[in-house]
Amino acid sequence: MRASRLVSLLLLLQTRDRMTAQQLADALEVSVRTIYRDVEALNASGVPIYGEPGNEGGYRLLEGYRTRLTGLTAGEAQMLFLTGLPAAAAQLGLATAVTGARLKLTAALPAELRDRANRVADRFHLDAPSWYHEGDPTPHLAVVADAVWNQHTLQIRYLRWAKPQEITRIVQPYGLVLKAGHWYLVARHPGQFRTYRISRILDAHALPDSFDRVEDFTLAGYWHDYLEHFDQRRHQHQATLRVSPRGLDLMPHLWEPAVVHAARQTATGPDPQGWTQITIPIESVEVALPELLKLGADAEVLTPENLRAHIIHTLRAMNHVYDYPNAPGTPHQP
Repeated sequence: MRASRLVSLLLLLQTRDRMTAQQLADALEVSVRTIYRDVEALNASGVPIYGEPGNEGGYRLLEGYRTRLTGLTAGEAQMLFLTGLPAAAAQLGLATAVTGARLKLTAALPAELRDRANRVADRFHLDAPSWYHEGDPTPHLAVVADAVWNQHTLQIRYLRWAKPQEITRIVQPYGLVLKAGHWYLVARHPGQFRTYRISRILDAHALPDSFDRVEDFTLAGYWHDYLEHFDQRRHQHQATLRVSPRGLDLMPHLWEPAVVHAARQTATGPDPQGWTQITIPIESVEVALPELLKLGADAEVLTPENLRAHIIHTLRAMNHVYDYPNAPGTPHQP
């Protein structure tokens, strides 16, 4: 385990040029004290690592030093073909480049590793988009990706939900995220990081101005925090329901996990009829209405009153549609 970590530390310094002890500790998921010991061990074995003090300091390798410990293990060779990149690369306009790189990498592997890597590619396939939903149209994705890569400011015309809906902004594009078949741009404007859905960008073009990235920004870290607070920002209201035993069984299949979790946390009962009372977060009455109707007669909304009224109105309208003068089961005669 330690030998693998020492190699990883060495390769990190080789690829990143300079890193602080804290940065190395975060990357390798160990303590700073462990990094100090590992650096001493590498120095003792003849690896020329030296530290530079100050705010701009850190550990680095002697200029020109390169390790040859870059051979792939069998597991690492297999994992390269589980990345699921081809489909995403095609949307970014990089399909040819990715295919070429994969062919070159495969050709460079020893015969045994090449066979194992190809076996993984033949047996596993990652399809990112969710069921029953087509991917968003993203005509401006390539332009946005180019600005992200080349660190150029970007002018976008964007259609948002709030009014005024159509806005024009100049942003600093930091990264792209592919989530469940949908592309998102993480950009800075003005001094604050925001998330833009690529499919809602009406127009985009890169400006000649470049920008300096915030040093401690990490795309993965930002996205983790964004998702963590997403439900809190979206679910600003609550609804109280009575749910039948069958409704409780159906919930995990019909509602999103955050709502199901809240229902289970607040469940009280059952009452004499066997029904359970729950409180769930909702975004709005309009959004909650179709979600609650999925449970049909296995749920009754108690509060808020306006949501209950909307459901009653919808059910009466449906009853009017289906309340034909003919007997049940016979064709309707116009």
